[in-house]
Amino acid sequence: MSAAFGIDIGGTGMKAAPVDVTSGELLGDRNRIPTPKPGTPEQVAEVVAELVGSFGWSGPVGCAYPAPIVGGTVKWVAHLDDSWAGVDIAGLLSSRIGAPVTIINDADAAGTAEMHHGAGVGRGGTVCFTAFGTGIGSSVFVDGTLVPNTEFGHMYLQGHTDDVEVWSSAKARERDDLDWPTWAGRVRDYLQHLEKIISPGLFILGGGISKRFEKWGPLLELDTEVLPARMRNNAGIVGAAMASAAGPSASSAPADGPGPSANPAAADSPGSAG
Repeated sequence: MSAAFGIDIGGTGMKAAPVDVTSGELLGDRNRIPTPKPGTPEQVAEVVAELVGSFGWSGPVGCAYPAPIVGGTVKWVAHLDDSWAGVDIAGLLSSRIGAPVTIINDADAAGTAEMHHGAGVGRGGTVCFTAFGTGIGSSVFVDGTLVPNTEFGHMYLQGHTDDVEVWSSAKARERDDLDWPTWAGRVRDYLQHLEKIISPGLFILGGGISKRFEKWGPLLELDTEVLPARMRNNAGIVGAAMASAAGPSASSAPADGPGPSANPAAADSPGSAG
């Protein structure tokens, strides 16, 4: 067993647990604390410290964060306070907890967990993980190697004035009181557009709504194979822990562009699996 600590920072909640990165299993019940509002860097750092302390954890920590991460820095953010843009989040959180912190985009973390311990195990070619929640997160893997920070949920499709996540996220289904066929139609439009762009061999669909996949998955009618995520809302925690085990160089694209060390899915670490 190889233990690491993962935190999944979301727009509505922050979840954490120690993880056996060899098996992908949580080593105990996760702790969840609502994301503070407006979710400034200082507020989030306080909750991160509280989560780490609640487990008595000392040592490196991995954090999944809902924004593109380049060189440990937030490029821009959609679901937390605008003051995050340009923040060295790795440095901020490391200083706050007194231990190294590895940062990875939240969908990249969840997708990595699914590729190593979930629906993507053993799958080659192009695999696209998409998480439906407060927004839409995405991650893409080519023969098991992560292409970081794709952010496909912020695409615009013809005929829409808002980006994709505004009208086809799980939050949009609740907001607009959509029945399953109507919402599945919106998801289908989004995924059909991705089919044209990246020609994936597999879509893995995650987020909390994946536990109800039987209600909407069969309605998608896509040419591409579709599977529900197996790890559901634990995927981000597991992927964050895997990033920590792989080391800071594996958390995101370096400032001068991606390279072989830029993704935990390809790193030679205790969390790496076939």
